[in-house]
Amino acid sequence: MVSHTSQVSRRMSRRLAHLLLPVAMLSTATACRSQAARSEPTRVILFLADGTGVAQWSAGLLGAGELAIESFPVLGLVDTRNAHGRITDSGASATAYATGVLTYNRAIGVGPDSVPLVSVCDVAHERGMSTGLVATSSVVHATPASFIAKMTSRYEYEALAAQMAGSLLSVLLGGGRQFFDGASRSDGADLLGAVRRRHVYVEDEEALLALDPDTVGSLVGLFAPDEMPPAPQRFPSLSSMTEVALEVLDKDGDGFFLMAEGSQIDWRGHDRVSAEELIAEVLDLDAAIRVALAFAERRPGTLIVVTADHETGGLALVGEDSGVETADGGFRVGASWATGSHTAELVPLFATGPGAERFGGVLTNAEVGARLLRFVSGSANGN
Repeated sequence: MVSHTSQVSRRMSRRLAHLLLPVAMLSTATACRSQAARSEPTRVILFLADGTGVAQWSAGLLGAGELAIESFPVLGLVDTRNAHGRITDSGASATAYATGVLTYNRAIGVGPDSVPLVSVCDVAHERGMSTGLVATSSVVHATPASFIAKMTSRYEYEALAAQMAGSLLSVLLGGGRQFFDGASRSDGADLLGAVRRRHVYVEDEEALLALDPDTVGSLVGLFAPDEMPPAPQRFPSLSSMTEVALEVLDKDGDGFFLMAEGSQIDWRGHDRVSAEELIAEVLDLDAAIRVALAFAERRPGTLIVVTADHETGGLALVGEDSGVETADGGFRVGASWATGSHTAELVPLFATGPGAERFGGVLTNAEVGARLLRFVSGSANGN
């Protein structure tokens, strides 16, 4: 085990050195440094709306009348393919966003050859930046795990929890407590004890909202044994978790990277639910995006990117006598699902803040990931 860990560490170091080489090669002239300071973000926030295509966003807009994404000046489309085909899963797509590399379905932070990849969180840590992951699923699910862990299968939940517990993350919020609890783990390992020794630890909304962020160096919150409840029964909400995460991360003068996932939009698609249930999840994510926008107004130099790992369900919005009444009161909308699985549809991307223009047009998920890596590495203006 020690030998394998050392080999992984050496491979990661070589890959990280190669990735950061452009940073070392940047000119040291004052003019270039000033230009980089103006055009590169020091705080990067990525929202992944799991399973969310144009129709899901349209449902949220019809239900609420307005969405936070309407204020984003840059729009794009993302091809969410994996290394072997057009229909991806969350592991492959989240790994592409995290590393800039296409890989196989079920992969977590590893390439098509199963070799660990350098992620945006790895690069941030190398530069002294703080990192955070927030999700409404279990934190060991594919999307959040792909940004920090390295595993050949997304379903090794206990092993993923061990990697996350020992990581350099400053914030980890979501469900999945059972995978850290020695009383429920198959190996009896007390990861919760290790987490409590290294971080401020909370298990409910009251404790989360009672925190004084000025006194919190790092934070772990595990609010359910596995996944969190659906919206609107979910406490804390994604917006509450995002707000506290930003308060903790923003204390780092070197900047931060935060990934926040609206995990359960995807699950509503798999279950082919009513428009009302779907809209509740979209609006929970929308509230979190509004928190990030308000933060960016106070803290210039913040890049916000909103996109999805894939679309789920092949959703169409249709008029129904018994559907959800839209915000303008003139239409009742129902959800018609083509499938209970993922689709190959392009998904929308929205961006705002310094460098947002780099995310317009039609990109693959790996191309989006490569851009995120360059921004966090500080080398975007050198590429």
